[in-house]
Amino acid sequence: MQVKLNNPISRRRFLAGSLAAGLATTNGGPLVAARRQRPKAQIAITLDLEMSRHYPKRGLTEWDYQKGNLDQATKEYSVKAGELVKKRGGVLHYFCVGRVLEQPDVSWLQKLDQLGHPIGNHTYDHVNLRATTPAMAQFRFQRSPWLVKGKTVPEILRENIRLTTIALKERAKIDVNGFRTPGGFRDALNGRADLQHLLMEQKFSWVSSKYPRHAYGTPKERPTEDVYQSIVDAQQQAQPFRYPSGLIEIPMSPISDVGAFRSTFWKLDYFLEAITRAVRSVIARGQVFDFLAHPSCLVVEDPEMKTIERIMDLVADAGDQAEIVGLDTIAKRVPLLKR
Repeated sequence: MQVKLNNPISRRRFLAGSLAAGLATTNGGPLVAARRQRPKAQIAITLDLEMSRHYPKRGLTEWDYQKGNLDQATKEYSVKAGELVKKRGGVLHYFCVGRVLEQPDVSWLQKLDQLGHPIGNHTYDHVNLRATTPAMAQFRFQRSPWLVKGKTVPEILRENIRLTTIALKERAKIDVNGFRTPGGFRDALNGRADLQHLLMEQKFSWVSSKYPRHAYGTPKERPTEDVYQSIVDAQQQAQPFRYPSGLIEIPMSPISDVGAFRSTFWKLDYFLEAITRAVRSVIARGQVFDFLAHPSCLVVEDPEMKTIERIMDLVADAGDQAEIVGLDTIAKRVPLLKR
């Protein structure tokens, strides 16, 4: 079939494309060489094991006080997600609130560990690491202030982190793998060397605490192109780095499920579009994407796990240019500080 190119711009694009193709196929070519030099994109699928306000129905806020009291639907979704990712040759990184270990049965959590999925520390009560008063640390401490009476904020944080690591080991025989802060911070832990050292004292070499700023659009309306582009652009602010203290930061990548569904009332199709664009953008650059979601939210908004399937498909389509990994693997690629 002969292609007529009357439009000058189209003709230039056609010729440029032909030239690029020719260069790429001659002894490997500069394009192939550049592609080989580009790092393999690392895509992480992470799920925070906690309950979320307004789920499974709007108006339900008691979970703010009982973040670790996972319901059966949330636990089943967590396991099915792990089985799905495992079946497709990947790993899923979970972050567990310590109070989960108080429930009668933790065999489902042990199954995730047996499947080979890493499980990290998400504090015992889902405390705010940037709290300035004990009451600000967690809703539970506002309702029951005697639980932290006489304790300073650093003491509360240290105990919440320490107990979760102990609970995972003693109750479920699980070795903790990494730390994620409850909630994400635009400026991560920058300027908080005290928090960085607190985590390193607890034997953590990396943390996931940053969530970059981006546009959300108007609630209950289809996201505009500007909103989608804002989410894609935000991926550049979600790349791993090392603090001066030596602690590694692995940011959470926009947009999260609670941000899309709970706060902005998106439809699943909108969410899939945003995640697709974001993942494609980091694969094209050989960068990192850290998908942030919560089974307590997804079991309602995405019961068929279409988002996880989409991410797996995008990585599969990328061939040797991308891989599904845990955050611990991503941390290993972050360069050491120059002395």
